[in-house]
Amino acid sequence: VLIIFYILILLYSVILHEMFHGFAALWLGDTTAKYAGRLTLNPIKHIDPVWTLIVPIFMLFTIGFAFGAAKPVPYNPYNLRNQRWGPAMVAFAGPGINIFLALFAAICGALISLPAGLKQDIIVNTLRFNWEGLSLAISGSLGAVFFAIFSIIIFWNVLLAFFNLIPIPPLDGSKLLFSVLKVRTETMMMFEQFGFIFLILFIILFSGFLGIILNFFWNLFYSLAV
Repeated sequence: VLIIFYILILLYSVILHEMFHGFAALWLGDTTAKYAGRLTLNPIKHIDPVWTLIVPIFMLFTIGFAFGAAKPVPYNPYNLRNQRWGPAMVAFAGPGINIFLALFAAICGALISLPAGLKQDIIVNTLRFNWEGLSLAISGSLGAVFFAIFSIIIFWNVLLAFFNLIPIPPLDGSKLLFSVLKVRTETMMMFEQFGFIFLILFIILFSGFLGIILNFFWNLFYSLAV
C-alpha cells in the first residue's frame, strides 16, 4: 500500500508541476496549454510512456527508488504579455507549486500529534526507502500513516523543486538564468541542444554537492513537520 502511495504522490507531484507551468502561461496571456488540454489532473493527458511509467517502475523494482517526469506542458513564449520576465515566471511556477506542497505537507505533519521520535523514525525510513521499517513504524496508528504520507509528499516535492532549479537545460532553472543574464537566442538554443549532456555530466561530477543541497532542504522542511 505504501508503494502505491509513493507512486501516486510522485505522479501527481510531477503533474501539478507541469500544470502550473501551463497556468502561469495562461495567466500571462498564452492559451497553448489550455487548448492542448493540459490544465487538468487527468493523468492520461500528462503521462509520458517512458519517463512516467517505464523508468519509475524499472527503478523501483531494481534499486528500490523511483524517479520520473510528466510530458512537458507546451507554451508559446511569444504570446506572453511580459516578454522580459514571462518565461522566468512560467519556469518558476513548476518548482513553486512543489515548494508550496512541501510546505503544506510539513505544516500538516506538524499538526499530527505523535512522539518526535516516531516522526523521526518515519522520516528516516522514508529517506532510506526502507519499506519494511516504514511499515513497522506506522503499524497500528492512523496518525502515523498520515504522517508517512506527508513525509513522502515532502520528499518528492523538495526533490522536484530544487532539482528542477538547477540552471541547466532542459530544467526550469535554465529559463530563470537566461532571463537574468539576457542570453542571446542563438546561445540559448545551443545550450538547449546539448543541455541533457551537460546535465548528465553535472550530476556525475557534482552528485555529492547536489546531495548536500537536497539534504539541506529536506532537513529544513522535515524540521517543520516534527
